[in-house]
Amino acid sequence: MRILQPTDWSKPRGFSHGVVVEVPGRWIVLAGQTGGDEKGEYLPDMAGQVGTALKRIVRLLAEAGAGPEHIVRLTWYLTSRSEYEAAGSGIGAAWRETLGKNFPPSTLLYIDGLVDIRAKAEIEVTAFVPDK
Repeated sequence: MRILQPTDWSKPRGFSHGVVVEVPGRWIVLAGQTGGDEKGEYLPDMAGQVGTALKRIVRLLAEAGAGPEHIVRLTWYLTSRSEYEAAGSGIGAAWRETLGKNFPPSTLLYIDGLVDIRAKAEIEVTAFVPDK
């Protein structure tokens, strides 16, 4: 995968503008993952929920024989701009713990709510694993 970064554009923080995939391989598409744990319980804070969602994503990728380095797109649905902004350092720590230094193209949307009213975040993932 090659990251798209025109030399005359400033480098974005926390994501990439785009990627190009030019090799044979397999695509992995994950449903949106919320911050609910295996028992359906939610932490009360945005950073905790994002951390749980990212751990769920890594676990699902592992089931497909992939890792965070294979993510080519994230779409975030968040219920509160102010909570997201206040949780920045906690979300950054959760990102480093789960996704490391991988910064795929991302879209972040603020929405009125999610299906489970306790959920503050939902993250969709598309990944690509090149053939060996």
